[in-house]
Amino acid sequence: MKEANSEKETSEKPVAQINSADSNIGKANSNRWVISTVILGLACLVLVAVIFGFGSATGNVVSQSDAGTKITDFLNGRVGGGVTFVSAEDMGDLYKVTVSYKGEDVPVYVSKDGKYFIQGLMPLDEQAAVNNQTQEAPKDIPKSDKPKAELFIMTHCPYGTQAEKGLIPALKALGTKADVTVRFVHYFMHGDKEEQETYTQVCIREEQKTKYIPYLECFLEDSNSTRCLAKAGISTAQLNTCVANKAKEYYAKDSELSNQYGVQGSPTLVINGVEASSGRDSASMLKTICSAFNTAPSECTKSVSSASPSPGFGYAAAAAGSASAAANCAS
Repeated sequence: MKEANSEKETSEKPVAQINSADSNIGKANSNRWVISTVILGLACLVLVAVIFGFGSATGNVVSQSDAGTKITDFLNGRVGGGVTFVSAEDMGDLYKVTVSYKGEDVPVYVSKDGKYFIQGLMPLDEQAAVNNQTQEAPKDIPKSDKPKAELFIMTHCPYGTQAEKGLIPALKALGTKADVTVRFVHYFMHGDKEEQETYTQVCIREEQKTKYIPYLECFLEDSNSTRCLAKAGISTAQLNTCVANKAKEYYAKDSELSNQYGVQGSPTLVINGVEASSGRDSASMLKTICSAFNTAPSECTKSVSSASPSPGFGYAAAAAGSASAAANCAS
């Protein structure tokens, strides 16, 4: 599910992708985009008018710390507080500023004059646009009697958790008719907590399989692993042994598949070995997986929700415009 909402190795793609760029960059009137972006599920609409140079060409350059302060204050004004500055990095024409909100580190980009911000980057030169179109070109999903669907995520990526919440009802509806698995991308972006949670989940998935989905449903509520281990009836002794001795081996297999498929973002849905595009609501997930059957079973007609889950943890309904189908934690 290579949608524009996924997390990648070094930066995040924009929640709403810029779909095209006028080849005549010099005409200011043709260089306007309105990008709807989300900080962990809270909508923040920003008008970005960007021409090459991002203000640096005029010499009106602010310091990295000033850029960090500006964007932190700006975001706090939009979400009501709770955003803190983490770090800033000079990226050439932009500053990459990392902020923290509700325990999640979120990279955003600020023009060097401190006037504009955009979450995510897309090269606008002609060759890059051509390359991007080639990479994003949809592929036909091979059909089979029992489709194999693999959702690659990061445990603390808000868009990965969003996709998991959409996938689980589809997985339950299909039962044993399809082979549906939650897997983990080949990198971590959210610190030690994400790495340790990945080892926890991969061990439950591999060694206490019937308890994995109940655990995951609980974890997606509030990320309280301790509570969810108890609620799902996980054998902690077996889990601790696995984490100490087998977890990295299990994760290495997921990582190998993630690299093999060319996964670059969380979430990414792969069906029968091919990356697939799908909405993140359960109805879309079910429809996408069912499109890969040679003959769709009756389970494909089951009624599941078409409401988009909210990004991040919790099962509250997604606010209108809170995350486009393109948002992701991406490389």
